[in-house]
Amino acid sequence: MQNFPEFKKGKIHDVVVRPLSKFLDERGWLAELFRSDEADPAIMPAMAYLSMTQPGVARGPHEHVDQTDWFCFIGPSNFKVYLWDARPESASFGVRQTIYAGIDAPLAVIVPPGVVHAYKNIGGENGIVFNAPNRLYAGEGKKSPVDEIRHEEVEGSPFTLD
Repeated sequence: MQNFPEFKKGKIHDVVVRPLSKFLDERGWLAELFRSDEADPAIMPAMAYLSMTQPGVARGPHEHVDQTDWFCFIGPSNFKVYLWDARPESASFGVRQTIYAGIDAPLAVIVPPGVVHAYKNIGGENGIVFNAPNRLYAGEGKKSPVDEIRHEEVEGSPFTLD
């Protein structure tokens, strides 16, 4: 296992957190999740997917070598998002950050490669998460190795969820 520092609380360099505005009318609401005129071309999404996470369930922790994730937490539940900067060259190497997002605080959270991340549904109902990564899962035609380093089952991992 790689040697990781003892992580300290703080904000992680290159992680972008953006409020998502809901535009309401008599039909319901609409939220813009990303716009090409507001995104760095290097992190422009290559695909998009939705996942549903049951109450009390977590996804991660894991990290990517090349992929940037563009998560959007809009509800109907709330999530605790965990981030650890494992990039030795980063100004915030060794920093851990926690963000609360979802129905009570709609957010986009853009996670660069090398930042270990996880999220847990802390609400009382199923939660939906949108992700628009800048790389295709398993590459073109799903013929490449998956860009994912998983830490969930690693004994003694510093990436623990509370």
